[in-house]
Amino acid sequence: LMLRDGNLDRAVIALDQVPLDDEDTDLLRYYTLRGMAHLRRNEHALAAEALENAVSTGMAEPLVYVYLAQAYFQLERYRDVLGALDKVSVELESMSSLYHMRAQCHWLLQEPAMALATLNTADQKFPADPSFLRRKVFFLIELGLHREATQQGRVYLSRSEGKREDYIALGSALRASGELQEAILMLETARLRYPADVEVNKVLAHAYLDQGQLNSAAALIHDASLLDTSLTSEAAELYRRAGRPHQALLLNGQVTDQQVKFRQRLALLLELQRFEQAADMDGDLRRTGLIDDEDIRYALAYAVFKTGEFETAEMYLQKLERPDLFRKAAELRRAIQD
Repeated sequence: LMLRDGNLDRAVIALDQVPLDDEDTDLLRYYTLRGMAHLRRNEHALAAEALENAVSTGMAEPLVYVYLAQAYFQLERYRDVLGALDKVSVELESMSSLYHMRAQCHWLLQEPAMALATLNTADQKFPADPSFLRRKVFFLIELGLHREATQQGRVYLSRSEGKREDYIALGSALRASGELQEAILMLETARLRYPADVEVNKVLAHAYLDQGQLNSAAALIHDASLLDTSLTSEAAELYRRAGRPHQALLLNGQVTDQQVKFRQRLALLLELQRFEQAADMDGDLRRTGLIDDEDIRYALAYAVFKTGEFETAEMYLQKLERPDLFRKAAELRRAIQD
């Protein structure tokens, strides 16, 4: 009664008072109740010990083996889980969760063929339950069998509502298998269902990037950045790569990370050949510590050179030590000399 009412601590105290040496004590019932109490208190080692004692009486019911399997699973004794499940009677095979447990044990024991076979059996036995097919799809993805995972994934989505994670995983599997158009179709469907989901937009954007559709990718990341501001600089960079530097510069003004913002702005101003504006960034670059970055220093030197301030350009070039930039500095000095 205490167990049923959730009074687990009191139940254990009551069980401690049972005289085990009394010949009238029902040891099977005692160890079963103790095992259930420990199991519900997440004391899995004690639960397994008690339930093993219940089994040793030789009169344990099949449900005791289910409890024992649960305790073994939490203790990561997966081979013992399978052994306990083998003792379950036909009546208990109607519990779909036991098939999930068996499949997961085979998988964790690195027996993928047995795991998939278990899921196939369960899927036939419980045709109205799509969870077995879902697990199978994710197993196939982890095995790198992307094409098969995709086929099974379509079947799963046709039989269920599908979760956000399902669309993302299947879209990623399609990308990995080279089925970019199929990936985009699936992820666009996900975007219709979850229009405000940042992760869906990001995965779909990467699929468009794989296809070389930079504008579409940039627009998607831009939309996502409205919910996650850390993506603003990435959206700006994609617009720059798509040949839309003015849009990139507009977005750059919204970047909150100052170092990221000014590094990106300097590159954009140089690309737009706004050399005077780039040269005027000296104060911002010093304030954020970016002036110590040799790539930044060389870029600033180039911008100043293009404005005709040769002495200032030489000041920036003097502190360059990296071999590749040292060679570029020498070329810039020759251009200044000319």
